[in-house]
Amino acid sequence: MTKVEAIKKILEKYNGVATWKIIYDEIETYYPGIKKSNEWEAGIRGVLYREIKNNRNFKRVGLSMYALLDFQAEKVEEIKHDTIRMHSYMEGVCIEFGNFLNLDTFTADPTAHYNNLNLSSIATLTNIPEFTYKEIVETAKRIDVLWFNKKGFQYPKRAIEIVDSIGTLEAALKRTLQLVEFNLSFYILCKKEHLKKVEKELNAEPYIRIKDRYFVRDYENILNIYNNPIASMQDNFLKVQNHF
Repeated sequence: MTKVEAIKKILEKYNGVATWKIIYDEIETYYPGIKKSNEWEAGIRGVLYREIKNNRNFKRVGLSMYALLDFQAEKVEEIKHDTIRMHSYMEGVCIEFGNFLNLDTFTADPTAHYNNLNLSSIATLTNIPEFTYKEIVETAKRIDVLWFNKKGFQYPKRAIEIVDSIGTLEAALKRTLQLVEFNLSFYILCKKEHLKKVEKELNAEPYIRIKDRYFVRDYENILNIYNNPIASMQDNFLKVQNHF
């Protein structure tokens, strides 16, 4: 079996799409000698990039997700009025951003779906690191998406809440407030029509005291960065890093 055939087998197993982590973890099942080379990961990337460049077998459908050519990715226009699906879609996008920035990622909704994959297949952490008191960790587990540093003791670097309706805003803000003593930023993602209401809440107690740590983004703003290709991978990295 060739490397191309091995990658195809993995993608077929996951309904036509997979992340780099899935490909790296399972490639040896179909190509047993792959890890004999110290540069085996680079070899897989080279094969995949070559096929995509020549419009053969595979295509890129996210920052770190690859699919068979006939795979149909979710389209925002088709799901934007479905609150549940849009919520999990935005969670998937945020997990991808964190992975792209080489951070560990955790989600409170591991069984939710993004492009045919469970979010647990995209996030790098199955369990949240025990970084502080049990009571705080238990609350943090319910935050939509968390990013953690990979090296050393792991602490949260970003807490992201997807506020799909104003009725969920208060609970989302209370969850983030539990992490106020840690060095991280808080992101609230919402529909454009909810921006002013979110800002109003952040201008009231107790959030106004730490308002500079909160960043509010509408869905379209985030998706424009996610979907629009730019000059190089380094440019993409800097743009995502500056936005988050």
